[in-house]
Formats: sequence, structure tokens, C-alpha cells
Amino acid sequence: MGRLKGKVAVITGGASGMGEGTVRRFVAEGARVIIADILDAKAGALVDELGDAVLYARTDVTVEEDVKSAIGLAVERWESLDCIFNNAGIVGVDGLLEEIPIEGYEQTMDVLVKGVLLGIKHAAAVMKAQRSGSIINTGSISGLRVGFGPHVYTAAKAAVIHLSRSAAMELGEWGVRVNAICPGGIVTPLFGKAFGLSVDEADAATEAISQTFAQIQPIKRAGRPEDVAAAAVYLASEESSFVNGHALVVDGGLVGGQGFTEEAEGWNSFREVLGVPPREIPRPQ
Repeated sequence: MGRLKGKVAVITGGASGMGEGTVRRFVAEGARVIIADILDAKAGALVDELGDAVLYARTDVTVEEDVKSAIGLAVERWESLDCIFNNAGIVGVDGLLEEIPIEGYEQTMDVLVKGVLLGIKHAAAVMKAQRSGSIINTGSISGLRVGFGPHVYTAAKAAVIHLSRSAAMELGEWGVRVNAICPGGIVTPLFGKAFGLSVDEADAATEAISQTFAQIQPIKRAGRPEDVAAAAVYLASEESSFVNGHALVVDGGLVGGQGFTEEAEGWNSFREVLGVPPREIPRPQ
């Protein structure tokens, strides 16, 4: 512990899911954190639990003044900004291409892309003056490979990843690093809500979602918010001081392609059609 001792961070979407997990881990590592979110009750409970190391700034990431104010609060209270984790997100609009309403598209892009841009913009103003800082943006494996999310979400996450790379080229010259984290199947209420479940229903479905995720990647367990938090600690710390413009995938190997066993079984089916003896598939014991 103590890898972030003395550092000051702003985490958007910090009241739940991956953001909450990251707030907890940052505090455990010695950081002071602004929780920037719109979930007043959840954020308030987190502040009560974690004490003086955290403050809550009600922040709609699509509103520039809100984002600017959250960053300003960090600087006002703790006199620096060492990290911003632009993590707030939604799954957003879904459906076939001809069915996508433009207002749904605009809302999705506002949260997922504009929100990240605003965080970068206002963090950059502080970090350039300091000649130091780490900007972390939440991408997704959906931004690296299609088929893991709705059309607009996929496009938005690809934009976040490339924006991170582009921003890294400018800000790196000022000693400021910009990177993205690309989660895979991480079990959070957001996943259930994407299927129309209420918050309570999504929470109740966590175990079922976990069991499903555990079967779809080489690492046979579901991803947890703590997995993303660990990646964020690395990117916020001095351990990653030479890492800039990188998209760090945290997905248990899901984006790598078809699992070894599934692929081998597929080839054995093909051998059966050809009348060729099957190949033995070694399995972990």
C-alpha cells in the first residue's frame, strides 16, 4: 500500500461500479479523491465511510462547468491534481441502425466522448502548469473489436481510445501522460441496466452475470471492479512514468479471440467430417 501516497485524484462516475472500486483502492493507496458523480446517496455513503480522504462534487460530465468545478475543488482543497480518471459512462442507445434515435445517439456520445474530452481539457490546464500528471480514460474492448456492444457505444469507445492516443502526443511534451483502460466483462450494475433492469434488479442479477462472464474468456472468472482499479493505480502511479498513449486491456483474454479449447473442439469437428482421428485436447486439472 502507499503507491499513491500524497497524490490527488478526480474520479468521474466514482460512486458505483468500477469508479467506486477505484476510489476505494486509491484511498487505500494513500490518495485523496474527489468523487465526481450524480448519484448523491451512493456518493454520500462513500464519503461517510472513507472520511477526510474523499470529497463529493456533484458532476454531470456532459456539463462543462460541472467538470471544471470538480477539478477546481481538488486544486482548491489539496493544491494539486495528479490524476483524473474519466470513467463515468452509460451503455446508451441500442438497436438496429435504422432504429437509432438521434437524441439517443447524442446523449450516448455526450456522456462517453464529450465527458472524457471535458475531463482532459480541464485537467490539462492544471497539469501542464505542474508539468506532471496522469490522465486515465475508460475505453472498452468494444472500442478495439466489434461485437461486444451496441453500435454507438462501440464507436464512442473507439473514439475514447484514439482521443487518448492523440492527447498523449500533445500532453506528453509537458510531462503529462494520457492512457486508456479497456475493460472486458466486468460485473457492475451498469451491465444489468443495459438490459433494462432497475438498479435493484441489476444488483440481484450480479451472480448470474458473473457465472456467464466466467465462461467466455481464458481466465475463467468474471472481471471485478477491483481489476480495473488495480490497472488505474498502476497508470496513476510513478511505476508507469514511461507509459503514454497506451490502451491497457483488462479482460481476462476475451478480446484475444476464440478460446483455445473451443477452437480445438471446432477443429476436431472438422477432422470428424474429414474422417481424420481427433486430436486430444489437454485440459487444466
